[in-house]
Amino acid sequence: MNVIRRIGRSFSPIEKSDEGRDQWPSRAGFLLAAVGGAIGMGNLLRYPSVVFNNHGLQWFIPYLMAIFIIAIPGLILEVAIGQAYQGGTVVAYNHMNKRLKGTGMGLLFIGFVVSTYFNTIVAWIMTFFRHSFQSPLPWQGRSQEFYVQNVLRRVEPIEGSLSADGSSVLSYTQYPGTGIVGEVAGWSAFVWFLTWLCIFQGVAVTGRVVYFTMGLPVVMTIILIGRSVSLPNAGEGVKLYFATWNGGKLASSGIWQAACGQVFFSTGVGFGYYTAYASYNRKFANAVQDAIIIVCSNASFEAIAAFAVFGVVGYLGLDPDSGETLAGSFDVGFVTYPEALAEMPAAPFWAVIFFLTLLFLGVSSAFAMIDAIVTLVMDMSPKLSRPLVVTSLITMMYLLSLPYCTEFGYYHLNGIDAWTSNMALIFVVWSECVTSTTVYRWKDVVSQVGVPAFVTYNVGYFGGQIFGVAVGHAVSPSAGAGLGFGLFIAGTAIALLIAKSPDSRAPRFWGRNLYTSRLWYMAFYSGNQLKRDLNVIVATGKNWSIPVFWSPLLRYASAPILAIIFSFAYPSFYQVRYDPLNIVGFAAAHCCLLIIVLGFIVPKWFDVFIPPERREEGDVITAPHVVSGVIEAHRDHEIESGSAEIEHKGASEPKTP
Repeated sequence: MNVIRRIGRSFSPIEKSDEGRDQWPSRAGFLLAAVGGAIGMGNLLRYPSVVFNNHGLQWFIPYLMAIFIIAIPGLILEVAIGQAYQGGTVVAYNHMNKRLKGTGMGLLFIGFVVSTYFNTIVAWIMTFFRHSFQSPLPWQGRSQEFYVQNVLRRVEPIEGSLSADGSSVLSYTQYPGTGIVGEVAGWSAFVWFLTWLCIFQGVAVTGRVVYFTMGLPVVMTIILIGRSVSLPNAGEGVKLYFATWNGGKLASSGIWQAACGQVFFSTGVGFGYYTAYASYNRKFANAVQDAIIIVCSNASFEAIAAFAVFGVVGYLGLDPDSGETLAGSFDVGFVTYPEALAEMPAAPFWAVIFFLTLLFLGVSSAFAMIDAIVTLVMDMSPKLSRPLVVTSLITMMYLLSLPYCTEFGYYHLNGIDAWTSNMALIFVVWSECVTSTTVYRWKDVVSQVGVPAFVTYNVGYFGGQIFGVAVGHAVSPSAGAGLGFGLFIAGTAIALLIAKSPDSRAPRFWGRNLYTSRLWYMAFYSGNQLKRDLNVIVATGKNWSIPVFWSPLLRYASAPILAIIFSFAYPSFYQVRYDPLNIVGFAAAHCCLLIIVLGFIVPKWFDVFIPPERREEGDVITAPHVVSGVIEAHRDHEIESGSAEIEHKGASEPKTP
């Protein structure tokens, strides 16, 4: 281990901050690592699928709206708190409030669960990659059969069933195939080893590895695009993607749900690695600009990379108007595209390029999720050896991934993925949005309007989301919307009447009368104050500031949208409750919800993950409108600027012998 550590240090010297934390060797290293976490197999595969199924240029209307309403505000939050508070998700959320440690743990839970099966998908890619060196390609004319029998080697289950009215389970699904698929397990070990190589030495190595893991897939994707659009009839697929208008699709809820889901899952918000990566930044880096660069890079890559798939769509003559659909990312990557590759001239070459691209995209996403968990352990006391922590974690996670390498692994993966994505991930990000704009410095709000008003307003706010979506499913969407807005308006009106008069005047026009001043504190104070406190650090000098509309977007747009999406999970589970693997996935998702709730109720249970000297950061007494940490931030900035100036002079002045 010491030999490996010395080799790593010689390859990439470790830089440290004044607090002793590792630092990125450059801003480009951080951005490429963060973009690598966002850009993955889903950009090249899942995105074209949902665009095809919601065909036409009108797709970009809900897609771009979701980017600005969900992705950018959420990413600004995760990057800014990691950088400002110099800690991983648990430390950063503890700094905001001691009861938010569970939210930080929930983020890590998502990355932990997803990474255990994510590398198995990359192992499937490696199986295809191995067979790509044959001519003709072994799946030619039998892509579906090859995928099921030669790659997955899955044994079909004995399907369970519900009663005719769906009220009871008649029989549960049985999975007779339980053996481990040796090749998948072997390739999975190889992928975990690659992950270990990328992160064992810290961001010093990761910051250089990403030039390769991100640079090569970009080049390969450009090559694939060139080849795809040159295929016969490829223009029809490109026309379907970028030159067809079908405005009637906008009246369907499906396209809006698909756009929100794609943006949400492709950007990687909610996995915790943005906060972990940002904690290794210099404290006064340009966090807002970095967050926007990450989101825009991800969106640009998937929008451009889609041409590689839509060229194949035209070549194969696929048409959504005929009722054809492209299923999830698995079928596109492992059935549809390989089928087209097999028919191309020089098919083995293009197959090697395609699956190698998917490999690097997969690994860059995998080590980002693992690194967030490593950051949690490295932030704890006493300090442990990073190579030892990474090695132990990778070994444990490989063992946990073995059930996905079995003959029923495909179904197990689908069951865990469905409920992690559709329930746990959405709830975690919803929790981020509402807690950062409700719990942060809540005592300031209570001191100005009183506990009864604070509680009443938030009962209306949360009650409107909970009961509104419940009635929307049980009765009708219009009834749910009416109840939701009604509860919120009623809670707001009652809170305004019972609130006490604020001692500190609200800013700008909000302070013109008593009621608008009360409304300001209950509705906007927490999020606005978080923005102000973060801007003291992340907006120093010429850095971009967090905009004034950021916190209202999180609280009153992002959160309600996520609550609606989350609500679809329970009706969906009710239809598949006869499947044991879906039950396991559903239970695992609720473990994440339980972690967040327990963190709020009994925060001391999570103190073990916080260094002793930082445990009280989330319980600091503040005063209304007083910006937290101004003196400390300016002092730290002067120290950092002074150090940078000294380093610059040291580099420019000639050394005396």
